[in-house]
Amino acid sequence: NIPALAPQATLTMLPDSESQRPVARIQRMLVARDYQEIVSYAFVEEQLERELCGNEHPVALQNPIASNLAVMRSSLICGLVGALRFNLNRKQTRVRLFEVGACFGKVNIGTPVEKKIKKLWDRSNYAQQNPQIEYSQLQWLSGLAYGAAQAEQWGIVSRPVDFYDVKADVEALFSPRVLNFIPGIHPALHPGRSAQIYCGEQTVGWIGELHPQWQQQYDLAQPAVWFEVELDTLTKAAVPRMSEINKFLPARRDLAVLVDEKIAVQTLLDAMQQIADPYVADIALFDLYRGKGVEEGKKSLAFRVLLQDTQKTLTDIEIDQCTSRLVAVLQQHGAQLRE
Repeated sequence: NIPALAPQATLTMLPDSESQRPVARIQRMLVARDYQEIVSYAFVEEQLERELCGNEHPVALQNPIASNLAVMRSSLICGLVGALRFNLNRKQTRVRLFEVGACFGKVNIGTPVEKKIKKLWDRSNYAQQNPQIEYSQLQWLSGLAYGAAQAEQWGIVSRPVDFYDVKADVEALFSPRVLNFIPGIHPALHPGRSAQIYCGEQTVGWIGELHPQWQQQYDLAQPAVWFEVELDTLTKAAVPRMSEINKFLPARRDLAVLVDEKIAVQTLLDAMQQIADPYVADIALFDLYRGKGVEEGKKSLAFRVLLQDTQKTLTDIEIDQCTSRLVAVLQQHGAQLRE
């Protein structure tokens, strides 16, 4: 006598924000760029944490599952280096790895803490004995490249992967946002081949070659290039906005200058862009030269400047005035125009 009733349910579409990218999409982007994902323990060896992360006070476990997994990681680099060594010991000469995971640290309650850091545990046991200490958990994405830049083939000359190969991968992840790379010192990285990654005014990660000391200690025949970025910043995306296509042709002017070797190209680019000239559509470096004809301690830089107005075709006078303003900015940084 039980009536047969068809089940009923209410179906609603879940919101999908354009300003937030799924982590799975970022993972697919790295896979498409020849990386393979790993999953490693959140527990690491204390010596690795001190050497590679410079963390003298890692979060210690009361009951570690093994003596070599006694502390919690503050960076994903330890797991990546371990996976790299595992592959090299099995005759893999070209390795591309990445990992997405949580990293842990101690936070002093008496100092300002950014909102993005959340509490991991309540104050108990260790925290009761140290009332000024809390724990933090942040999500990071980290990658490591080792070996040849391209898989072995007949059409391309083999060369080892370098800083700029991995830099291109990081820039592709953040595109269309533009990143800045400022030289910096990290305990795991080569002092002259490492940089902090900036997205706007915010520091979002690190990139660089593994330090020669650790390269030798971990039996790596070639330099390994590593990067690590905050996942929260990476998953944010700008919503596209429509704009009318400019109907007027751009004018191009090339500026070739001599500058001191110590002056960074980014410094000159930032200086030219800060004048916010309404006619400047784009500025980019297209040539860097050192050698015959350039004195020692100097380098030759050539910038491409595109000038355009949305309302009319620029006159020669307007173009020359704009170019003169850019040249004046370059000269303020010691640049000399080349003939």
